[in-house]
Amino acid sequence: MSETWQPGDPERFREAVERIDDDHRRDPNGRALEHALAVVAWVTTLRPQASEALRLAGRAQHIGRWRVPRETYPRNRTGYLRWRADLQLSHVAEAAGILAACGYPQPFIDRVGSIMRKERLQDDPETQALEDALCLVFIEHQLAGFQEQHGGAKVQRILRRTWVKMSPAGREAALGLSLAGPVRALLARSLAGSGDV
Repeated sequence: MSETWQPGDPERFREAVERIDDDHRRDPNGRALEHALAVVAWVTTLRPQASEALRLAGRAQHIGRWRVPRETYPRNRTGYLRWRADLQLSHVAEAAGILAACGYPQPFIDRVGSIMRKERLQDDPETQALEDALCLVFIEHQLAGFQEQHGGAKVQRILRRTWVKMSPAGREAALGLSLAGPVRALLARSLAGSGDV
C-alpha cells in the first residue's frame, strides 16, 4: 500500500489553500470554489501522489477568472484567444502572489506557474494530469449546459479538440463517467471514428 501524500510544510500548504479558496469564495457567480475542488479531485484521482506544486496549480488554475469577464472582449475567435491568454497571465500572477505571501521559494512558485501555463503538455506528466482534470471537469459538469447554449456542431468540434489534448488515462476516465443520455450521445457522436467509443 502506498503512503498517504503529505505536503512538505503542512501549515504553509494549508495557508495557501485557504487563501486560494478565500479568493474563489468571492466569485459572485458562486462557482469558482466548486470548480477548483472538482479539478483537484480529478488531479488526485489520476495521480494519488500528485506533488504539492500540482495540487496547488489545480486549485489555483482559474483563480480570479470572474474578474475578467468574457464579455469585455470581442465576440470572435481573436477576442476569445486574447481573453484566454490574459486569463492565464492573471491566474499565474495571482497564484504566485499568494504562494510568495505564504513563504514558498521562487523555484517552487515557478514550477506551479509552469504547470498552470500547461508548459510541455504531453511531455510533463503533471502538466498533462492538470489538463486531463480540466477536460474531465468540463465533460462531467459543464458539457450539458454548454450543449444547450451552443450549436451541436460547435460543441462536437470543441469535444474533438478536448479529446486530442487528453492522455490515454484521461480518455479512459472520461469514457467511464456517468453522463446523462443526451450528453453521452453527444460525446459518442463527437468521437465517432476515433476508435475510442
